[in-house]
Amino acid sequence: MAKLPPFPGTTGRRAWRTAFDALRKLLANGDDTTQVFRIMRSLNVGDTANGYSRLIATGEGGRIAYERVELAQRFSERAWVDGFAAGTVGAAYRDFLDTTGYSADGLVEVSRLDPTETDVYHPYAWMGRRTRDVHDIWHVLTGYKADETMGEACLVAFSYAQTRGLGWAFIAGGAALKSLRATGGTLFAKAVREGYRNGKRAAWLLGEDYEALMHEPIAAARARLNIPEPLVYRQAQAVLGARLASYASAQKEAAQANAALA
Repeated sequence: MAKLPPFPGTTGRRAWRTAFDALRKLLANGDDTTQVFRIMRSLNVGDTANGYSRLIATGEGGRIAYERVELAQRFSERAWVDGFAAGTVGAAYRDFLDTTGYSADGLVEVSRLDPTETDVYHPYAWMGRRTRDVHDIWHVLTGYKADETMGEACLVAFSYAQTRGLGWAFIAGGAALKSLRATGGTLFAKAVREGYRNGKRAAWLLGEDYEALMHEPIAAARARLNIPEPLVYRQAQAVLGARLASYASAQKEAAQANAALA
């Protein structure tokens, strides 16, 4: 694999203090998605360059990199999303948007720590946006819920296995450790570990042509990409119930209630 230079102007140092502060805030409020991106920027040093290097090492990946499609823009085209046939990855993504209220534009917005930020025109920055923009598609492919602490923790563990970005491991590990006290057992943590194992087994998803993938039948896509049914996760959902599976959101609600009484 080609060895590429670092992103211009970067030091290669990880900002651990910022990462710990962001993790504390994220675990107190699982809906504070901005903290995810603070952690990513603090710890994912060099992984975007490594991912880009891996992408351009193949003919298909080189074509994808050359075309530089901005997936957030594509996923925000509602007419395009509405056109997918039933049973496809695209149709499942459409259902995801409709049931969660999430959007590709919304993910872009929370990723901008400063509202005045604009997209950087550099191959690594494009690769970073690509990694961000496929996050919800990975929710669809893996079956991990996006509006649930455990589902998000499982997907970030899956993402660490896929990208080797340390920020993903930091979030997954923090959520799993806190779950031991929040849920009174290890099932949540075991589901997170399963997410990591499934991510290692799966094909490298960042190398996929997502415009083509969206037209595939979702069962066939999962089989081709070697994405298994998350059995431990399903068991944990059934045993823990919705409230413990989403303990970080429950903590936010409790904090808000206490603040209202103060």
